[in-house]
Amino acid sequence: MIRRTSIRRAVWAATSSALVLVAAGCGLHDDEKPLNTLAPKGKQADEIYSLVTPVFLVAGVVFVLVMGAALYLAIRYRRRKDDVDGVDEPIQRHGNTPLEWGWTILPALVLAVLAIGNVKTIWTLENDQRDAPMEVEVIGQQWWWEFRYDVDGDRKPDVITANQLVIPAGTTVRLAIQSNDVIHSFWIPMLSGKKDAVPGRTHHWAITAAEPGIFQGQCTEFCGLSHAYMRMEVKALSQADYDKWIEHQMAAPEEPSAGSEAEAGKQVFFTKCASCHQVNGYDDTGKKLDTHQPNGDYRGAQHPLIAGNAPNLTHIMSRDKFAGNMFQLYEDGAKLEGVLPEGDPNAGTLGSWLRNPPGMKPMNADANRGMPNLQLPEDEIRKLVAYLTLLK
Repeated sequence: MIRRTSIRRAVWAATSSALVLVAAGCGLHDDEKPLNTLAPKGKQADEIYSLVTPVFLVAGVVFVLVMGAALYLAIRYRRRKDDVDGVDEPIQRHGNTPLEWGWTILPALVLAVLAIGNVKTIWTLENDQRDAPMEVEVIGQQWWWEFRYDVDGDRKPDVITANQLVIPAGTTVRLAIQSNDVIHSFWIPMLSGKKDAVPGRTHHWAITAAEPGIFQGQCTEFCGLSHAYMRMEVKALSQADYDKWIEHQMAAPEEPSAGSEAEAGKQVFFTKCASCHQVNGYDDTGKKLDTHQPNGDYRGAQHPLIAGNAPNLTHIMSRDKFAGNMFQLYEDGAKLEGVLPEGDPNAGTLGSWLRNPPGMKPMNADANRGMPNLQLPEDEIRKLVAYLTLLK
């Protein structure tokens, strides 16, 4: 009777554990899980998924066999109250050479077979980035991502943007991934695997979006206080829309109307913000330049930030989010999928950020890492928001 009760308890525990695991995998749809590696939306993600699927199947079979055997042995040979040491004990298998060779060689063969698929996938991903028709420079910063586009092939950036990487759907894009400070890791799970951004090195990687859409990502290498808030996204457009986007990004930013609150905000920007941030077509004093080419060089010792760089804000409102892709630039209900977002600017969140950036995102602003609290008065915050929301 006691034996049957113990077996029932063991079966109940195993069944309950299995149900918990099944339930943990249920719930949200694929489009509600932005960091889902099991919903590939591009060529490289398909390659990785094609490798992961058989590996998971083999691992599942091994798990069931090993845990099933362990559970059977634990129940079958458990110690009972009336057991006597040395009497009717299980046969010991130590020293059984054929058996020991068998459970050594079999796992090695399984791993060798899986290694073939693994190496093949690595080669395929490497070949993808070598054959890509276009390249974007990706720079990891504490704690945001910068993207640079060389449109005319002169090895100088023609477009510099932040947090949102825009690419043409159906085209393989070669990423030249670097870091400006510490080790970061670039990961857009629905489009490709992870690739580290290492100071002093350039790592190449490839991504392809099969269809237009927005795909979320996350830095996956611990890089400081705001590591968990160092997000990014890829926005894939049709080729025609992508060409329009590039043309728009290379154009001069909109000028505020004379006497408007936005014009006053422009003056505040070049007085208090331009030592870190750039708006193309102006120097850091607000003087208009003859070119709209972005300044691709960090400003070094003259820049108050240790990083020597901050997001280019020329067309900030052409993006969906800001501050490491944490906060929405538009109110809920805005259309974000087209060439440019459409909707009402999220002036309240922008104002809150300008009021107290370290209160909204963990940083080390006192040590010049991240945006400090500039103690801006409310009228200047209002004027700055009016100017920034004009930069679409």
